[in-house]
Amino acid sequence: MKTIETAAHKAVSREAWLEARRALLAKEKDLTRRRDELSRRRRELPWVRVDKNYLFDAPDGKKSLADLFGSKSQLMIYHFMFGPDWEEGCRSCSFLSDHIDGANRHLPHRGVRLLAASRAPLAKIERFKKRMGWRFEWVSSLGSDFNFDYGVSFAKEDVAKDRVNYNYAVSTAHGSEELPGLSAFYKDPAGAVFHTYSTYARGLDTLIGAYNFLDLAPMGRDEEGFSFTMEWVRHHDRYEA
Repeated sequence: MKTIETAAHKAVSREAWLEARRALLAKEKDLTRRRDELSRRRRELPWVRVDKNYLFDAPDGKKSLADLFGSKSQLMIYHFMFGPDWEEGCRSCSFLSDHIDGANRHLPHRGVRLLAASRAPLAKIERFKKRMGWRFEWVSSLGSDFNFDYGVSFAKEDVAKDRVNYNYAVSTAHGSEELPGLSAFYKDPAGAVFHTYSTYARGLDTLIGAYNFLDLAPMGRDEEGFSFTMEWVRHHDRYEA
């Protein structure tokens, strides 16, 4: 059959498109099954009891890690890149965080609290949060070992050597003392807190709903040619009209 080249793609008959789509659907279903299996194995990971007394600055005062659960038994903390000396939060972390308030309309109904933590002072966090129009709880871990213990903040000397322990391996620091991640915790009826999971780098992609939409769009994420994948991302109040 004669085809027409359109934006480097072939234009074919509806019947030919359906044949190709069904072939792709088989691969999509296989990926779904493998993702379900991976999620099951994630839930079966052993847990680590958290014995260190981490304290956070929150708008309503000092809070322990156990306090952050509120009335829920499950807690997820997004490690938002916002260093003590920064004047605003990371653009890429802001891109992800634009999705948190929507998720928080539903997560509490499954026993889950989702919030953010950064090493920036609380006053800076509150100012930037207001600018972004976010509602989720965002606490400051400044003065505690929390960010360092969970692999998202690094000593200046390690960054200077461009070698840090990130994403479960020795990695380049990319010139930053702060990198992103998400950690999950469980609190049992007796009040004991356990670390159950953490993910970093591309492991966070699944949390970005806009990326999931772009993956379904004709041109996908269209990030080839950028110096890094999220180079195009802006704080949502800084996109050109």
